[in-house]
Amino acid sequence: MGFKCGIVGLPNVGKSTLFNALTYSSVPAENYPFCTIDPNIGVVPVPDERLKKLGDVFKPRRGITPAVIEFVDIAGLVKGASKGEGLGNQFLAHIREVDAIIHIVRCFEDESVVHVNGSINPRRDIEIVETELILKDIETVQKRIEKIRNIARSGDKKAQHQFEVYESLISHLNGGKFARSFKYNPEDKQIIDELHLLTAKPFIYVANVDEAGLNGNKYVDEVLSIAKEEDVPVVVICAKLEAELAQFPENERMELLKELGLEESGLQKVVKVGYEILDLITFFTGNENEVRAWAVKRGTTAYEAAGKIHSDFQRGFIKAEIMRWDELVKFGSEHALREHGLVKFEGKEYIVQDGDVILFRFQV
Repeated sequence: MGFKCGIVGLPNVGKSTLFNALTYSSVPAENYPFCTIDPNIGVVPVPDERLKKLGDVFKPRRGITPAVIEFVDIAGLVKGASKGEGLGNQFLAHIREVDAIIHIVRCFEDESVVHVNGSINPRRDIEIVETELILKDIETVQKRIEKIRNIARSGDKKAQHQFEVYESLISHLNGGKFARSFKYNPEDKQIIDELHLLTAKPFIYVANVDEAGLNGNKYVDEVLSIAKEEDVPVVVICAKLEAELAQFPENERMELLKELGLEESGLQKVVKVGYEILDLITFFTGNENEVRAWAVKRGTTAYEAAGKIHSDFQRGFIKAEIMRWDELVKFGSEHALREHGLVKFEGKEYIVQDGDVILFRFQV
């Protein structure tokens, strides 16, 4: 499986509509709060033009397999969710499991679509969601502090240090700041990571507009202003339009996007930004059977990448033969690359680069 992004926001702001657009699904997206109760999950192929070009080189019998991202449409959040209001406890449990958070914010006016707070106000809406996330993280850290307090008082040096880190962290959170902006020493990373804090996850704001707002409006400007303050990327999408386009075959969908003056789909925009905030890259494998894309964290070694494919590849790792995707396309075959001396032989510690085509040699 690839990486998991949770779609969050207030009730009835377009989460399920966005989910349908991203995943080409048709889950209920009704005009009332808490339409979504249990999370909807969709596995989406990552658009990558390089795959088709590599397919033309290898001509695989079984075809092409893209990398995937999993999207989770999570129940709407309301004020007091951290204390169990609405579907808060379910919401917060589900969001803890994702790698990144897509926070959708309503940026359009429509009297026929109910707003849970009665008016359109992106700053207020964002603050409600983010405050609940911070409050839940404060609760998490407080529980950990209570757990180690007596151990720290007994003189245990490790517990004393953890206690100090957690006290500093909870002070940071009480200031209304996200865990991801908390400054700590590199050696304390594990202490922080094991808390699995909600506000430590990377964020994307999705400004959900109507068609007239695709080029911006006053609500989008407000989201952009907040995003700049928090150093969070923003994607502007008309979820309703994208969900309608998702019902068409791919070739027709791309033509309709062009007619609307859009260079790429909402999925492409979100995936592009998602890759950036998750610090992902793509490497490829290819042979006469299959061409496949694999999403991994930047900095992944050849040994780790081998394990992504199969544990046997990692266990019996001998070497990795590295080709560049663009050189493969240019010269037309693996054989031609070898003749030109363009295949590199690397060991376990090689850092995989975006666009590498890798042949793993192994023996078990």
